[in-house]
Parts: sequence; C-alpha cells; structure tokens
Amino acid sequence: MLLALDVGNTNVTIGIFDGKRLTHNWRLRTVRDQTADEWGILLRNLLTLSSLDLGGVNGIIVSSVVPIVDSALAHMAGRYFSTDAMFVTDATDTGLKILYDNPREVGADRLVNAVAAYQKYGGPCVVVDLGTAITFDAVSAAAEYLGGVICPGIGISISGLFAKTARLPMVDFREPERLIGTNTVGSMQSGLYYGTIGMIDGIVQRLTETLGPETRVVATGGQAGLVIRGSRLVRTLDEDLTLEGLRLLWERR
Repeated sequence: MLLALDVGNTNVTIGIFDGKRLTHNWRLRTVRDQTADEWGILLRNLLTLSSLDLGGVNGIIVSSVVPIVDSALAHMAGRYFSTDAMFVTDATDTGLKILYDNPREVGADRLVNAVAAYQKYGGPCVVVDLGTAITFDAVSAAAEYLGGVICPGIGISISGLFAKTARLPMVDFREPERLIGTNTVGSMQSGLYYGTIGMIDGIVQRLTETLGPETRVVATGGQAGLVIRGSRLVRTLDEDLTLEGLRLLWERR
C-alpha cells in the first residue's frame, strides 16, 4: 500500500492506495507543532480504525507547503513505517518541463496537481485548487508547466472581513438562498460566494483565451464542489486530484 500525504496550510489530506486504487482518504487540520510520534499515533489510529495494517504500507510520498512539519514527517516514516518518505520538490521527476522563473518557488501541491491534470485530462489544461489560497496552474499541450495565478482563499477573505470591520460577523461559506441579501449575514454570504465564482470564471476565461479554446479546466480542493455548482466555465470536479498526482509521481520514481 502507498500512503500519500498532502500537507497544506490549513488541512492535511491523507490517502491510501492499493495499487492504482484510492481505497481510503481523510482530511484533517494541519497542526504545525505536531511531533513525529504524534503523527505516527495519528496515522496508526486512522489505519487501525479502517482495519488496515501498518505493516502493509510499503511506501510514503509527501507534498508539503509547510516546511516546519517536514522533519517530523520524515522521522515518523522511519520510526513507524520503517521506510524513507519521498518528498515532492522541484527536483522531482514530474514529466513536465517547469517554465517558472525559479522552479524552487513552485509549491509542491501545484506541481502534483499539474502532473495529475495533464496525465488524466491532457493539455492544455488548468487546475483551479481551492485551498488556503486559490491557485490556477496552467500546463501546455507540450507538457510544460507554464505557471499560474495565486489569489486569496475563501477562508482568508472571511477572516479579513471579520477582523478588519467593526460590525461584520464571522460567517460560513455557503451558497446563499438569494443573490440580493436581506440581512448582513445573507449579504456577506452572497458576496463571498458569487465574488469567488466571478473571480474564478474571470481568470479562467482569460487563461483559456491565452491557452486556447480546447483547454480543459479542472477544479479541486475542499470547497471546489460548492463553487463549481455556480461556475459558468468550470465543469470538471476532481476531488482526489492531488492524491492521484502523488500516486503518479510515486510510480515515476
């Protein structure tokens, strides 16, 4: 079995692959000061509760944008699984030509998403990942990682409104009942929801004009399913895209 971990600023997504099949997955909060033993106990409990044997894990691959947790994860892999974890970096053989000015600046999750999208959907393609930040990553038909766009995420926008205003409350991100809000919460939810969709559709339109009308656009991330319902341009939802990308990179090692 392959254990795949995608460590983001807000959440850690964990997947178990049996061959090419994703059999189990979990989404947990990212705890930056968690020790190697705490990671090991957490993963052991997840596997045990799913009737999986730690001894059946023969590989671990990690994409992380939180460097402070990398050392603990590396130690955890050796101590609890008796293996060395593979960490995705700009030096990893992705099969893509990275055209970023400084490839080291590209987040591991963005590379993993690009690999998965190109392998599954072909190129040109764009991945819209709704995480702590909303990222757009573009891959050409010639398997070139071209770069992308980075925007504030939904959670950041909500927190910013709450922290920087005197009377606006903290709200949940959800599809509003109506476009025109008749109270403060409804008005904020409408602005957040349709503002996010408008931003995504506007950027996607410009990207497809640049890459060509045949460009495939794929959405992933925790809130992608909610946003795609209102989008006019994003039609493909792939919730496990990052985990699939990790599996593909593991197979290329």
